[in-house]
Amino acid sequence: MPNTNNLPKLIADFPQFKFKLDDVFKWSPGSQTISYSDIKDLESQWLLAHELAHGLLSHVDYRFDVDLLRQESEAWNYAAQKLSGYYIAPLNEAYIEDCLETYRDWLYKRSICPTCESTGLQIKTNTYNCINCRCLWRVNEARQCGLKRTKLPG
Repeated sequence: MPNTNNLPKLIADFPQFKFKLDDVFKWSPGSQTISYSDIKDLESQWLLAHELAHGLLSHVDYRFDVDLLRQESEAWNYAAQKLSGYYIAPLNEAYIEDCLETYRDWLYKRSICPTCESTGLQIKTNTYNCINCRCLWRVNEARQCGLKRTKLPG
C-alpha cells in the first residue's frame, strides 16, 4: 500500500495549481487544474506526479503529434527526477516506457495512410499526407476514443 501521507504536502507546496478529485488523471492548462483519481496504489502516485510535472513545465498545447510525445516524455522525466522519492514512491522506468509506448502507438496509427497503408507525414494539426500515394487525410483527436481517418480531396 502506498504512502499517501505526502498528498496534503504536495498540494500545499504547489498553491499555483488547483487539485481536483476526479475519475481521471489530467492536466488542464486553461484552469491550471490537476485532476486526479483516488491515490490508492503506486500507479496513481506516479500519474499524479506526471500531471503535476505537466503543470510545472507549463505544457499548454501542441501543434504536431510528435510535440505531444515530447511533452509526455518531458513530464515523465521531470516527475522521475524532481518529484520521485520525495512526494511519491520512486518511479518505475518500465512503467514510464509502457505509458510512453501508448503515445508512440497512437502517433503511428494516426500516420498510416487510409489508402495504401504507408506511413504519412503530418503537415498540420490533425492533417497528414502520404509520401507514397499522395493521399491527404484528417484524423480526430482519438486519445480516449476510436481513431478516425477521413480522406480529404487533394
